Amino acid sequence: MEREPKQIREGYLVKKGSMFNTWKPMWVVLLDDGIEFYKKKIDNSPKGMIPLKGSSISSPCQDFGKRMFVFKLTTAKQQDHFFQAAYLEERDAWVRDIRKAIQCIEGGQRFARKSTRKSIRLPETINLSALYLSMKDSDKGVKELKLEKDKKVFNHCFTGSCVIDWLVSNNAIRNRKEGLMLASSLLNEGYLQAAGDTSKSAAEGLTDTPFLDLPDAYYYFADSGFFCEGNSSDDDVVLKEEFRGTVVKQGCLLKQGHRRKNWKVRKFILREDPAYLHYYDPAGGEDPLGAIHLRGCVVTAVEDIPDAKKHDVDTNLFEIITANEVHYFLQAATPVERTEWIKAIQVVSRTGK
Repeated sequence: MEREPKQIREGYLVKKGSMFNTWKPMWVVLLDDGIEFYKKKIDNSPKGMIPLKGSSISSPCQDFGKRMFVFKLTTAKQQDHFFQAAYLEERDAWVRDIRKAIQCIEGGQRFARKSTRKSIRLPETINLSALYLSMKDSDKGVKELKLEKDKKVFNHCFTGSCVIDWLVSNNAIRNRKEGLMLASSLLNEGYLQAAGDTSKSAAEGLTDTPFLDLPDAYYYFADSGFFCEGNSSDDDVVLKEEFRGTVVKQGCLLKQGHRRKNWKVRKFILREDPAYLHYYDPAGGEDPLGAIHLRGCVVTAVEDIPDAKKHDVDTNLFEIITANEVHYFLQAATPVERTEWIKAIQVVSRTGK
């Protein structure tokens, strides 16, 4: 009986067309024996399939100087396929898993991630719901703190190390490895939420475990009053992330017009429910000038813009391609700010309505 291929990773990537120099967002599924890509996530039949046996992967790929975070997959028949990720960590995660899948095929092995579940089994007496209530106890539970990182202030949160320390001190686990597994279960079941880039990257599958036993990995209780605040490169623009509300991120960006192709400063507010990026006149006005629907969109960093004049903006650019294949070009003030916007939009595009 032929075994079913194992799914390893899936998500939106921008793929170069095989015949023309066109780049389009595709829903990409990495299996242990090949890569399937779909026009939309909801499609039942893939537009194509790339076998991994005998393939090789190249990253970083410098074939397209104006596009960042591109990797190349070359098949056994010497056919090249180019994919673009949204940011560096995402590209590296795809490349790592594809390379490992190829190595497993060559060695006749099954693809398997590193996991504490192989060697550690949680006691059957552990009740996650009861444990969560104990962790939230105002006197004996995990203490909610006000922490600062990367010029941001995280309110009502705690570190990954604090969670493991608490589990150890309360005899809920036998060792820190078991604590990592238990904390990962709390995270996967929604009792704990990730705050900040470090913990969010782990929760999205970019590290070996969803939960991190680190002093700079921040988390918060799902029903707490957590929020994060800080300043962008423009000191007059205050950013506020309220994860229990609707506003995820806000600030000023340059936006290219669709008709005249001119650039104007707009104030942007990113909302997760519904998943829209509204933009306003920064001089005032309560009504938005427009909105970008983010559900199912793809966002990537770019180095240049088609048909742009040489004296136009040419740094810290990123592109949003909606589900209807409408292209929006925006510019952030700094590389760090661009990365923050890309990651925030990417999360909303997956979780918002």
